[in-house]
Amino acid sequence: MSLTASEVHNLKKAPPAEGVLPAIHERWSARSFSERVVSPETLRKVFEAARWAASSGNVQPWRFVVGLKGSETHEKIAGTLAGANKAWAPKAPVLILGTALAVNAKGGANAYALYDLGAASSYLTLQAAELGMTTHQMVGYDHEAARQALGIPEEYALGSVIALGYQGEPAALGDSTLIEREITARTRKPLDEIVFSEWDKPAQI
Repeated sequence: MSLTASEVHNLKKAPPAEGVLPAIHERWSARSFSERVVSPETLRKVFEAARWAASSGNVQPWRFVVGLKGSETHEKIAGTLAGANKAWAPKAPVLILGTALAVNAKGGANAYALYDLGAASSYLTLQAAELGMTTHQMVGYDHEAARQALGIPEEYALGSVIALGYQGEPAALGDSTLIEREITARTRKPLDEIVFSEWDKPAQI
């Protein structure tokens, strides 16, 4: 089955729910990216959203390393990707590696650093969706190679690599397995399987 980028986007969108932010329904993880450049102004908006995420003790432990297509940083991040990610993610116009300061002011462990980074990354992806872009978060990369290539200090924990840009045509992926993943509808567990009033007892909401 051959679908256009627009048809895939409509297929992947979550069903609308009254009162839920539209960007939440628009966000999904594409693998095919167009060659359209993401402007600095647009990138600033994405990171401005991430900047205002909540964090434990307002530490704001997140630090993002950003590589634009054609830059040395983009090449370094792309060079650490593993598995199938190596086939499609380097084509994204922006690659971002999220990190989080994992020690507190007293030198102890900040157990919530990656949780806070996840919150900031979530804001980032939702703002990207609001601006008509797509994102794909990946843990499939060589973490130590990324740390070395980008000079990331040991006190910073590594999160995901985020591919960011504008959605491309699914056929551009070239690989039948990747194309099939791109055009398959998404599913989510129903609320009564994830929201409880007591353990394993669905909340009456």
